[in-house]
Amino acid sequence: MTTTPTVLFVCVHNAGRSQMAAGYLQHLAGDRVEVLSAGSEPKDRINPVAVDAMAEEGIDIAANAPKLLTVDAVRESDVVITMGCGDACPIFPGKRYEDWQLDDPAGQGIEDVRRIRDDIRARVEALITDLTA
Repeated sequence: MTTTPTVLFVCVHNAGRSQMAAGYLQHLAGDRVEVLSAGSEPKDRINPVAVDAMAEEGIDIAANAPKLLTVDAVRESDVVITMGCGDACPIFPGKRYEDWQLDDPAGQGIEDVRRIRDDIRARVEALITDLTA
């Protein structure tokens, strides 16, 4: 029996990049992948420009809330994808780790956030292909 892989997206504030990536993975993979996201220093709300950029794609992340990265979240994940959080993420043997070099959408306008969003979508699509092959 095949188990459903769990993917954890981590960025510093869990308000932009990781939320967009989680939104795409949930939307594109559905129940084939379990999706988590967290931040090493979470903000109090999602970046509104990221919400708008994802809404343009028909994906609603407005109700999401930034969450604090926990050791348990890393432990229960098969794949941990970091986005600029440095060494804040605990390392466990046997886990797959990737670091996606992406600009931080904080303080950026919609045009820049769209570019980041589109980069994230391409990476998520490649991840889905890899995980479900």
